[in-house]
Amino acid sequence: MNKVATKEDVLARLKDGQVIMIGGFLDTGTPEALVDVLIEQKVKNLTVIANDTAFPEQGIGKLVVNRQVARVIVSHIGTNPETGRQMNAGELKVDLTPQGTLAERIRSGGAGLGGVLTPTGVGTIVGEGKEQIVSQGKTYLLELPLKADIALIKAWKADKYGNLIYNRAARNFNPLMAMAADFVIAEAEEILEVGSLDPDQVMTPGACVDMIIQGEKIW
Repeated sequence: MNKVATKEDVLARLKDGQVIMIGGFLDTGTPEALVDVLIEQKVKNLTVIANDTAFPEQGIGKLVVNRQVARVIVSHIGTNPETGRQMNAGELKVDLTPQGTLAERIRSGGAGLGGVLTPTGVGTIVGEGKEQIVSQGKTYLLELPLKADIALIKAWKADKYGNLIYNRAARNFNPLMAMAADFVIAEAEEILEVGSLDPDQVMTPGACVDMIIQGEKIW
């Protein structure tokens, strides 16, 4: 099945109020072209799950500056002063989650698990209001899984069936998010014919990907 799509196909999938996962780490491995489609569609009241909110002029930061986001679930916001300003002004809800915990919550969502037990945050503000479980004499927080309506991810190479390869550190959150959303749209630097990729190098199988669009090489 050929999954190569057009911008118009992507636009038709975007709605106000959606929960959207966006891959990347400080804009490395972020699907910039797909973020621009979100901006063009002018969808609002989004919940964005990502590692961070990048920079005001890049990636997810552009959505924050454009006031299209109502809530972010991220590991840090320090590189984007506008995120902090909106949070302090009560204009944006920010859920800060330790980075490893965030990754595991996304992985749990993709694997169909009920959550993950972690000692990170026990006895701190991170653990407030969360269920605590004692196992073998050690206390853990139960962190619930994260799922999304749509995941926007960035690949280095894709074939037309949606099999994906990531480029080194640009891999980051992308393969986890590809497992944890109802609909997955991948932006690829190169889209190749089926059979062009070495199966042993494929990091996300095409069964997890619903659409592919051509992006530009930015990393």
